[in-house]
Amino acid sequence: MPELQTADPEVSRAKFDRQIGWFRPYADAYRAQGCFLIEASFPSAFFIFASPKLKPRVIGAAIEIDFTNYDLRPPSVVFVDLLTRQPIARKDLAVKMLRRPQLPGTSPEIISNLIQQNAVPLTDFIQANSPEDLPFLCMAGVREYHDNPAHSGDPWLLHRGSGEGCLAFILDKIIKYGTGPVEQLQIQLQMSVGGLLVSPQAIPE
Repeated sequence: MPELQTADPEVSRAKFDRQIGWFRPYADAYRAQGCFLIEASFPSAFFIFASPKLKPRVIGAAIEIDFTNYDLRPPSVVFVDLLTRQPIARKDLAVKMLRRPQLPGTSPEIISNLIQQNAVPLTDFIQANSPEDLPFLCMAGVREYHDNPAHSGDPWLLHRGSGEGCLAFILDKIIKYGTGPVEQLQIQLQMSVGGLLVSPQAIPE
């Protein structure tokens, strides 16, 4: 259910305009990383993300960012269908957002072997209760994270003003951990696309 605007709408609108205004001078730089702003109309902005290492180009994710009550409340990030802009189930989202722990002094080859042997714990910032449920960005600064009962001890107000939850923070994280590392497609029988693959060496810290 959409959140009702309870904060001063002019304040939220001004902060939304500031976020979108910040993005526009950097649009070319973001496009080079596969990130495109398709539409921005308060309180929502629609972005798509291509995987820059893949040819032909593949759209790995599309999101609606809802800035209702921003920044009294953090923005909402919803993964949506590219064409209909309706929320999608986890099973319909090809991309993951994997992060590995820091391994100082460890060569890329050894890191790759450890990951392939499941000897290194990986975090996926995209979470869902089941493949049929809606995925959410499990990350401080995002409304779905702070509204989740599992994170009741980490309220938004502890992060407000830190930079977490701003537009740059959200876009940069999706690029860094999501579409940026993708290097190949997973092809299943009948040439259907089964998902986007990331080599172990490409998983960022």
